[in-house]
Amino acid sequence: MYDPNQSYTVTASESRFVVVFDTDDATALAQEAPGLLSAEGFGTDTYFPRLGIAVVDGEAAKVGAFQARNVEARRGMHVVPELTYHALAPESSGPVAASFADTDQLTWGVQAVRAVESGYTGAGIRVAVLDTGFDVDHPDFASRTVTAESFVAGEDARDGHGHGTHCIGSSCGPRDLDGGRGYGVAPGAEIYSGKVLGNSGSGSDTSILSGIDWALENECAIISMSLGANVREVHPPYVAAGRQALAQGSLIIAAAGNNARRSSGNDGFVGTPANSPYVMAVGALDSQLAVADFSARTLPGRGGQVDVAGPGVDVYSSWPGERRYNTISGTSMATPHVAGVAALLAEATGFRSRELWAEIVQEAERLQLPSVDVGSGLAVGPPPHLA
Repeated sequence: MYDPNQSYTVTASESRFVVVFDTDDATALAQEAPGLLSAEGFGTDTYFPRLGIAVVDGEAAKVGAFQARNVEARRGMHVVPELTYHALAPESSGPVAASFADTDQLTWGVQAVRAVESGYTGAGIRVAVLDTGFDVDHPDFASRTVTAESFVAGEDARDGHGHGTHCIGSSCGPRDLDGGRGYGVAPGAEIYSGKVLGNSGSGSDTSILSGIDWALENECAIISMSLGANVREVHPPYVAAGRQALAQGSLIIAAAGNNARRSSGNDGFVGTPANSPYVMAVGALDSQLAVADFSARTLPGRGGQVDVAGPGVDVYSSWPGERRYNTISGTSMATPHVAGVAALLAEATGFRSRELWAEIVQEAERLQLPSVDVGSGLAVGPPPHLA
């Protein structure tokens, strides 16, 4: 289950590699890449045609020679070791004196992003949450249709961790709950739960890319990923995946990371996959709309910037099993709030992809905080006059 005191190290495989075919022409990729892989003796079971990415087994020398031959042939290609990712959880949220506060009716986060005032629910918008799965038996979702799929070998789509159910609750859970506190930003959205992290909270490039490919196949307008690895360098697979998602009408929104300890003078940095320039990176705010102590800061250079911020400290939402609810913190919690806001804006405007990205940034509430910490500010729903 969820352990907020656990820290993680980045693991790079020595025998599995991610091959990124660097082109904007997805049709050409679908035709050419499988043949290139097969000719080298690599399997094509983990080739994702919508992304132009494959994951292959092999020795580093063999994979490197394959890359060199294709670069010489003037085919764009990146080959990198497969990484392991984790559900993002901070060590501590720290004390907060609330400006917003949970009420008997609504969480502080739903209030802060002005979800109710917007007049929209995200109706008709497909939101994919790629995480640890979902508790399909949760009573608050009994009337909802949830499409759930597992991309973790040996595990079904159920959430044996908690993180995924919590994130789905914040993005798409109920806002009006009989006898309870509403906690979902976009209660009318169509939920797609892709289990890309196992019950341990960890997953690989293979599982995550499988989930992104599945979300694109199902025409999900928004793909929310509260996961990451503390890697400063931009990881090529998510440059390609983010670019292909935008080209196909989807927006990937990811957690900036929880590696800061601001109270100790460590501002942290945006890790992968959020540091892709084609993925929207989300920082975390507390209920005073101050930067959370753990929330990562923008890195210099292209990619690596925090684009927008959302409620991420002491967030109440759904949880698996008899417990039903839990209150936790992280940029993981901020990300589904922004994904829910994206669904409201997508319903209100009809925008998708880059236009939707621009609308989220445009409508964000500006804060008296450095943009390196919060980007354009607090993501908020569309103004009521659009309803």
